Amino acid sequence: MIISGAVAFLILGPRPEGIEGSLDVSGLPLLNAVLNGITTVLLLIGFILIRQHKRQLHKNIMLSAFGTSAAFLMSYVVYHWFKSGPKLYTGDWITLYYFILISHIFLAAIIVPLALITLYRGWNDQIGKHRKIAKITLPIWLYVSVTGVIIYVMLY
Repeated sequence: MIISGAVAFLILGPRPEGIEGSLDVSGLPLLNAVLNGITTVLLLIGFILIRQHKRQLHKNIMLSAFGTSAAFLMSYVVYHWFKSGPKLYTGDWITLYYFILISHIFLAAIIVPLALITLYRGWNDQIGKHRKIAKITLPIWLYVSVTGVIIYVMLY
């Protein structure tokens, strides 16, 4: 939760004078959507690989998924640090959009510690504990990565 709190502070907290707009971050929403899409594909591949009992490939793919998620998080923070406020939704599906957005934000905050714990347990071969938490982590992580792409499509 410390990481989630730090991210919230970086996005919502006070910024130095003149920082807004000092860096062109207009391309980062597309990059974020691409990173979320790649994460989704990697998570699905990782799930298939573990079902096929290919543990080492599963580990490599899941570490890659974590890497693309971490890259997304860094890009997301940079975007919100240099840009004021979120882009407003102007479409016809406002109730659906806000349901997706609010659930995405809430679960994105939860997925950070869940993914870290899951990866730690897998990395240290705590297979029983890893399996138990992975059954919770995977669907949430998939939801967050898929809805990240959906939010981008709805906004842009």
